[in-house]
Amino acid sequence: MPRFFCLAPLASGALLELPGGAARHVQVLRLQPGDRITLFNGGWGQEGRGGEFDATITRMGRSDVQVQVDAHHAVEREATRAVHLAVGMPANERMDWLVEKATELGVASIQPLMAERSVLRLSGERADKKVAHWQSVAIAACEQCGGNQVPTIHPVLTLSAWLQRQTATTTRGSRWLLSLRPDSAALNLRLAQQAPQEASFLCGPEGGLSSAEEDAALTQGFAPVSLGPRVLRSETAALVALAALLL
Repeated sequence: MPRFFCLAPLASGALLELPGGAARHVQVLRLQPGDRITLFNGGWGQEGRGGEFDATITRMGRSDVQVQVDAHHAVEREATRAVHLAVGMPANERMDWLVEKATELGVASIQPLMAERSVLRLSGERADKKVAHWQSVAIAACEQCGGNQVPTIHPVLTLSAWLQRQTATTTRGSRWLLSLRPDSAALNLRLAQQAPQEASFLCGPEGGLSSAEEDAALTQGFAPVSLGPRVLRSETAALVALAALLL
């Protein structure tokens, strides 16, 4: 059945007007009353209750869709480890691709960053629109892959501002910096020594992080790790690291 993210409380037996995004998606697919769909909301409004619900379309209006919420299924397809990705935003459409694939792998959150060598520079309304777009990309990827928890796409920050926030908060698990430094330990060896339940990865943009930026990250407790001798694109490196941790 088609799956739709529905940011509303879900309860078996309820009649529900689908939120705008889900309703438009149903209409685009030309579904009709009587068709069956699957709804999930990541536990929103359910005191942490996740899973997904069967539902039946009961009415199709010009711009609204009503459904009958049916049985709840306590199925979860989430990763057993929470991994947060902080990445220097790649330019063009590569960030869209990164968000989509990271969501499919099961990333918990993505922090878009601007570093010294970043090609893509965003601020103000343009940054807000991009974040909203990336969040919609993550929702669509979650609907497709069967995930029930949509990763959070955080507002765009500079790397320095983000690192300052790390010192002001308590971060559980491990902090790792993808780096080509000679003293970087191989990621697979790090995982063999330590298998954290929560981890944060920092990956640079095109051209990587500068030495000063890497030093700043190391000062805040990030440990350098390597994916091998080849120089990978920033989006490729981020996904390889995620796959190593999540799969």
